[in-house]
Amino acid sequence: MNRSAFIFGAKATIAVGALVSASALGLVSPAAAAAPECAPAASETMDTSQFKKEPPYTIGFSNAELRDGWLRTFFHTVENGAEKHADKLQKFIITDANGDATKQISDIQDLLNQDIDLLMVNPQAADSLDPIMGRVMRRGVPVVSVARTVNNEDNYVTFATASDTYLACHSATWLAEHLGGEGKIVLLPGRAGASPAETRLETAREIFAKYPGIEILDTQYTGWSPANGKSIMSAVIQRFGKDIDGVWADSGLQGSGSVEAFLSAGFASEDIPPHTGGDMNRMYLLALEHGFPFAGVDYTPSIGGFGVDLAMDILSGKPVPKQFNVPAPIIISEGHNTETIQGTVALADYAQPDKPGTYIMGHGIGADYDPENFSANYPN
Repeated sequence: MNRSAFIFGAKATIAVGALVSASALGLVSPAAAAAPECAPAASETMDTSQFKKEPPYTIGFSNAELRDGWLRTFFHTVENGAEKHADKLQKFIITDANGDATKQISDIQDLLNQDIDLLMVNPQAADSLDPIMGRVMRRGVPVVSVARTVNNEDNYVTFATASDTYLACHSATWLAEHLGGEGKIVLLPGRAGASPAETRLETAREIFAKYPGIEILDTQYTGWSPANGKSIMSAVIQRFGKDIDGVWADSGLQGSGSVEAFLSAGFASEDIPPHTGGDMNRMYLLALEHGFPFAGVDYTPSIGGFGVDLAMDILSGKPVPKQFNVPAPIIISEGHNTETIQGTVALADYAQPDKPGTYIMGHGIGADYDPENFSANYPN
């Protein structure tokens, strides 16, 4: 990979051996700090010589939706990647399905009709998009799955991710260890049917199943919405009150809403149960302000830019990993490291009080990035 500027720290080794240099925060390598059982498995290397073409290229990007801050930031990282490679692009055509899998299937067919050289796709739902992605591959058009993926690995060349298994394994293990292996918890996954949410939930359940003393009181999908996180947790608090010993959220999007539900219910800062959930500055600021035990693992939206890099490598005939795992930092509140889960950066150093609560971390675009005024130049 040729993407040189990254967001985490010294140098982080990807599972396939690619080296990503970092600059902004000076963190310990997330890969080196990973709990052994949580580290991503090594990935198969894919021969892409059959897809080699001379530039300029026409690339289609089928986006699932833009309904939350993480997805908007991810979208910007894709555009930023397209601008970076603009000199090799004839066109970079973007469609958005607005959360509708049927529309996304139609969007992909329309992109195929425009003679694209490669398809990038953030699939709305794993089951629904599997067949059309397979059809694209069978037509000889390579597919790069980004952020989300489908069930059949034959239906894409490579998948750019921050490893949902890594995220869920670390956050769930931290919560279980922090509770001493005993306690009643609530699970708040993201959007039902979306591959990140389902993979994270499955992984978290596997981790909690190792602790007989952990009881799951309730599991509620939140759609990665702060408002849903708050309303759902408010209802759960009415049912279980102070019997809730911990909250596992797969993102700070809904995790921040959960914390606000406890505050609205009259919980003092010291009585808010431990929470997990990264990505969103608001979550980090709440943890810093109120001091409850916290662990965050970002699902870094910079994977969009890495997806464009992978697309360019494929069209250049360079080998790529089947799964490209962008390393993610582990942020633990002060004094709350556990036996196997150690923070790679302190919460106080990571939270950004000068940025709005909606600001999404780990974008890799640059310190001056403003999601409200972002623009990128690329042929379309």
